[in-house]
Amino acid sequence: MAVTLTQFVIWVVIAAAVGLVGEVIAGRRAPAGILGAIMVGLFAIFLIVGFFHFHIVDEPIVAGVPLISTIIAAIVLVIIWHNIAYRR
Repeated sequence: MAVTLTQFVIWVVIAAAVGLVGEVIAGRRAPAGILGAIMVGLFAIFLIVGFFHFHIVDEPIVAGVPLISTIIAAIVLVIIWHNIAYRR
């Protein structure tokens, strides 16, 4: 999987949106503020697009990124990251 610079910049913008939506839906915040949300979003994109090659039929796709699947992955990642970072 080769990613161009333009595609990476677009993915960072999508990752920020996906990470923030994932945080809002999960009701928790990823550590490190907006950078944490971007990291969660990029990791969710990597998992869905590059690793699992998973998408829901007829879901919206922007720049090769299936949005609903990626948001679901971001929600799960935010919950996991929050539980690990804020273990009491």
